[in-house]
Amino acid sequence: MTYPESLRYLESFINYERITDWSYKDSLKLGRFRDFLSSIDNPQNNLACLHVAGSKGKGSTCVFLTYILRQAGYRVGLYTSPHLFDFRERIRILSAKTLKPSRRQSGPREELLCPGKDFEGMISRGELTALVKKLKTAIEKYNETSKYGPLTFFEVYTALAFVYFKEKKTDFVVLETGLGGRLDATNAVEPLVCAITPISYEHTQRLGSTLREIATEKAGIIKNSPLANFSARRITVISAPQEKEAQDVIRQRCKELAVKLYEVGQDIVFHETNSSFNIKGIFGRYPGLKINLLGRHQLINASVAVGVIEALQSYGIAIDTSSIKTGLGQTVWPGRCEAVARAPWVVLDGAQNAASAFALRQAIRENFSGAGKFNQGRKYKKLILVFGISKDKDIKGVIFQLADLADVVVLTKSGNPRAQPPETMKEYFKDKPVYVTQSVKEARELAARIAARQDLVLVTGSLFVVGEFRNGKS
Repeated sequence: MTYPESLRYLESFINYERITDWSYKDSLKLGRFRDFLSSIDNPQNNLACLHVAGSKGKGSTCVFLTYILRQAGYRVGLYTSPHLFDFRERIRILSAKTLKPSRRQSGPREELLCPGKDFEGMISRGELTALVKKLKTAIEKYNETSKYGPLTFFEVYTALAFVYFKEKKTDFVVLETGLGGRLDATNAVEPLVCAITPISYEHTQRLGSTLREIATEKAGIIKNSPLANFSARRITVISAPQEKEAQDVIRQRCKELAVKLYEVGQDIVFHETNSSFNIKGIFGRYPGLKINLLGRHQLINASVAVGVIEALQSYGIAIDTSSIKTGLGQTVWPGRCEAVARAPWVVLDGAQNAASAFALRQAIRENFSGAGKFNQGRKYKKLILVFGISKDKDIKGVIFQLADLADVVVLTKSGNPRAQPPETMKEYFKDKPVYVTQSVKEARELAARIAARQDLVLVTGSLFVVGEFRNGKS
C-alpha cells in the first residue's frame, strides 16, 4: 500500500468534520469503538493517558502538557484535532531525544513570531501507511459484522493513534477530545488525570442548548478508575474557571464518582507581572513563567496544565519546577493566535465560537497596544480581517465579537464542504469596506495587496481557513 492509497482508504470512511447534517447521539457510538478496540487487543489499555475536554483551550492545554513532560525526559504521544493542513499533525510523539537546544524565551508581549512551520514529532507518511496496512483487515472484518454500524474516520484514526503510541512505547499520551467528550472516541481510555478547559456555547445543535447540557457531555470524560497498574490511586480532575452552570455539573460529576477536583481560580491561582506570570499550584509555587502563546486566556490554559502535571504526584510521578518552566516557555501551537509575519503583522487564530472570538479580541488588544494614528491604543494603523467560518458555527456570535476590531473585511471560505458561503456574511459588516473572495488563496493575495506595512492582517473564523492560509498552497 502506498501513502496516496492509504489516504484514499482513510477518506473512504464517513467524516463528520466535513458534514453539517447528522445526529450526534445516533452517529457517535462509543460502544462501537470500544467493541472494535477489543478486537485488536485494546491498545489503549497500555497507555498512560491525560485526557482533556472543553470548549476552548483544550488543544493549547494539551501542548503545554506535552512540552512539559517532554522537557522532564518522557516520551509523549500527543493526539489533537482538527488539523491545520495535514491530518498527520494529529498524531505526534515528542521526546527528550528530539529536544532541540533552548533558544531565548520571551514573554507573550515581546517576541511574537512562532519558530518553525512544522509540527514537531508528526507521524511520518511511511509510518501512517504501515499502520493503515496493519489494521485494514481488522477494520474491514469488524465493519462486516458490527452491530453498531461501520467505523467513522475519527474512530479509525483514533485507533491508529492508540496502536502507534503503544508500538512506540510512549511514557504518556495526551489526548484532546474531538466533539463533546462523553461519546467521543478518545473516551475509550481510562485516564490518569482529566482536565476540563473553559466550557461555552458550541455545537448547540448536537451537545445541547444550555451550558448544563454541554457541560454534561464534556464532563463525561471523568471516570473513577485509572488503569489497573495505577489502581491504588484515584483519578484527579483539574478544571478551568467555569460559568456557574458548567461548574455545578463538573462538581456534581466529581462528587458522584468520589473524584478529587481542583479548580483554577480556587485551588490553583495565577498572577501576572509586567513580563511574566506566577502560578500557585496544588503543591508548589512556580514564579517567573513565560509563554509564547498570545492572550491572557493562555495563562488559564497553562495553569490547568500545571495542575494536571502536579496531579501526577498521586501516582508517585513528580515533575521538577525547571521542566515546568522550560516546557511552558518552549510550547509551540501553530495557528492559535500565532503571529507569522511582521510589516504587516499577520496573526492567525482558529476562533470558531463566540467565547474564543472574545478571547482573540482581547489578545489583539493586549498584545498590540500602543498609540495608533487611526485606532488609538493599537500599534497597527488598520486591521484587515480575513474571515471564513463553517456553516454550523455561531456565525453571528463570532462576528459580533470581532467586527469592531476590523477596518477592512475580506470574506472567504475554506475547501471544506461545511464552509459558509462568504457572500452571505456581508450583511454583518454593513459599516465596513467588505471584499468577497471564493478561496483562501484569493483572500490571502487580496490581503497582501491592500495591507500596508504598518497594518495588521487577522485571519480567523475557522482552523480550516487558518490552515490553508498558513500553508500557502490553497
